[in-house]
Order: sequence, then structure tokens, then C-alpha cells
Amino acid sequence: MGTVISVELGSGGSSTLLDEVFAWFDLVDARFSTYKADSEVNRFDAGSLPLGDASADLRFVLSRCADLWSETDGYFDAYATGRLDPSGFVKGWSAQVASDRLLAAGVTDHCVNAGGDVRLRGHAPAGRPWRVGIRHPWNAQATCHVVEGTDLAVATSGVYERGHHVIDPRRGRAASGLRSVTVVGPDLGTADAYATAALAMGEGGVRWLARLAGYAGVVVTDEGRKLTSRSLSSAA
Repeated sequence: MGTVISVELGSGGSSTLLDEVFAWFDLVDARFSTYKADSEVNRFDAGSLPLGDASADLRFVLSRCADLWSETDGYFDAYATGRLDPSGFVKGWSAQVASDRLLAAGVTDHCVNAGGDVRLRGHAPAGRPWRVGIRHPWNAQATCHVVEGTDLAVATSGVYERGHHVIDPRRGRAASGLRSVTVVGPDLGTADAYATAALAMGEGGVRWLARLAGYAGVVVTDEGRKLTSRSLSSAA
């Protein structure tokens, strides 16, 4: 996956369930890693794996990425770098699937964190709602906002760790204008893609996020302004 994944389970959790969750992430890495020549996504991109022979997971991801391209006016583009790279959806989607499976297994209280894309359900161990701190774009030891809830998906796309790596597909160059975008909503794969798309839009992404139904955002611009949806008052 190219990132750190952590899972915290409340009552009903077990080491067996944790093993199953991480086996799922291993499978996702094998299928979707852009760093492994033999991954499904790389073989499909190279033309050596016909779509009809691909796994149901790859076919779903390709279909969902096509839908997201339409939903974001083309700003979420799995081919923005010139090759197939659905990572901007896959990381959040895979964590959402892991959370859905834990819930189905009766673990109503849990937190799945895939490199800062977080799916929360139920309550934290102390019985309180979960709290997610959004990293300050210029200070890794500080937060710029805190989100609290019992059933939330929180995804962040930013330039503070990997630089301006998100491509504006319309201009074919690195996006600028926004330092970080966090999207909060019911589905982590969708929130992950929306955060990537808004970052690619630059400052226009702020207006686009404001029109989304069911999702809210916290945006920090390159100039240091923080813009927050009204529904996301900080829990700090």
C-alpha cells in the first residue's frame, strides 16, 4: 500500500479478525500496487491482463473511477499521470471495505487508519466519540482542526509530505493553490477521491466542495487560510 495502516478494535474484536483485516490489505497491495510489476493494475495497464480476466475488485475500482471522473468534472482522473494509477480511490476504498467487514462481524466500535484516511465507527475505548486531528500543513506536531463523531469517513489530500504530487488533469501539471484538503462523509473511498479532486482544482475546489451533498470539507490554502464547512465546527 506504500503507507502505514493501523486498526483499533473495541469490544468483540480479536486477533483473528485483525489477521483477516491485514490479509485483506495484503491482497489489495498485491492487486493495486503501482510499484509491483506483477500487480493486477500494472498488468492491466500494460495490456497483458484482459479486463475479462481481472478480479472483481479491479473491475469495480475501474468502474468507480470512471464514475468519479464524471462526478468531479474530470478532476479525479486515474490516468492523470499518464498511466493507470487509481491509488487516490483505492486507499480509502480498501479501508472502507475493512471497516464494513468489521461491522458485519459485530465489531461496532473500531477505527481503521490507512495513511491518514480514517474510517471510524462507534466509540473510542473510553466510551467517547472518536476524535481525528487534521495535521497542520506547516507543523507536523500540530493540528489545524479536529473532527469528532461515531460514524465518519475522513480523508485528506495534501502537499506537505510528497510535495505537489497531485496533477491538474486539465492543465497537465502539478496543482497549486491549496495546501491540504480534508473531506468528511459516509464513504471513505469517495471522500478520498473527492479530496484528491478538490486539491487538483486548486482554489476552485473550495467552491466545488461547498456544493457536495453529504460531504463536508476543511481546506487550507497555500496562503495559510483555513476554510471549513459550517457542519464541521472543530471539536478541539
